[in-house]
Amino acid sequence: MTKDKELMKKISDGFINNILEQGELEFEDVTFDVGELELRFSPIVRKAVQLKKILELAKLEFTPLNIEWIGKVEEVRLGATANDGGTRDTTYVIGGEGAAAFYNFEQTMPHPPVVSMDVFDTKIHLPKAIRDQFGDVLEDPAQWAKMCVEKYGAQMVNLHLISTDPYLKDTSPKDSVKILEEVLQAVKVPLCVGGSGNPVKDVEIFEKVTEVGERLLINSINLDMDLERVTKPIKEHGHVAVAFTQMNMDKARELNRRLYDYLPRDQIVIDTNCSGIGYGLEHGFTTAERARLAALKGDRELQHPISLGISNAWAPREAWLDMDPIWGPREIRGPLWETITALSMLLVGADYLMMLHPTSVNTVKDFIGNLLNNSKKTEISDWTSAKLR
Repeated sequence: MTKDKELMKKISDGFINNILEQGELEFEDVTFDVGELELRFSPIVRKAVQLKKILELAKLEFTPLNIEWIGKVEEVRLGATANDGGTRDTTYVIGGEGAAAFYNFEQTMPHPPVVSMDVFDTKIHLPKAIRDQFGDVLEDPAQWAKMCVEKYGAQMVNLHLISTDPYLKDTSPKDSVKILEEVLQAVKVPLCVGGSGNPVKDVEIFEKVTEVGERLLINSINLDMDLERVTKPIKEHGHVAVAFTQMNMDKARELNRRLYDYLPRDQIVIDTNCSGIGYGLEHGFTTAERARLAALKGDRELQHPISLGISNAWAPREAWLDMDPIWGPREIRGPLWETITALSMLLVGADYLMMLHPTSVNTVKDFIGNLLNNSKKTEISDWTSAKLR
């Protein structure tokens, strides 16, 4: 037996004898300077062991890196009050960051991210966990929007005019404006208005809906569109455009370069696309993170607020399907799926979140508030006694 093993055997024997004689093992005036500490006892000895408490944790000091960013994200205002020629009760400003998201030790975040909720202009298939929250209003966009704001606390509403798709209902621009006006009457928060995704029909829709004013967030513009035509009414009526690309920074830069010929920088928000857990979250996360860091490093073509469709998290079947009990109830699993997707994107710099489930929305709003509330500090040592509620 080596000397090290002999020494360890003596220590072990001393522990065991002390436990058997005294009925307990107490550490006093002992400092453990180790990365990990593991004590193993036989089943008989374990019953007699009572580790009273660790009197003091090692005191480690965290010194944040002092990074000097040279870039700054554009500030973009959404919505118009009476003073701006609109009818909204409030407006929001997003962007303006000069540091990474929630790096409060480097810079106070100028504007909190905005959490909005989705509303569709026609009945679509939605997971049961969502249908249960809204009931009959799912067939009435105005009442759906009102519930989102008054009951569930949505800061903005995303009206998706998907029925305008030529392969769905082919709703006309004129009828789409009527739906938009009904929603504007029902709620007084700023609105985001989207089309069906058809690059030709959406241009026609956007030309008409922009006439209502209100500094809408138009969702979205992409490289497949006639950019000169679609941006003209957006600029003329003072709206904001979402520049959408499919998780590709080069395409995002290209689209923005072309948009600069038609729109001022404070009327552009970028969307690098977002997927849910198990459906490409890591790709969306990485693209958005790279875009924001590039912006802070001085890339002017990416220095725009980031908007993301968090409700894409409901696309994977694991978020809504009734599965083996080991997955947990879908009524909880789905909102968690959306919440984790939102939190992931918040941490890389998302400024505008489009969401669906009320529980997810409220959780994310609380999360943002806690991260921005510097007055409430929790000692790390308190984590060891924390309990799940």
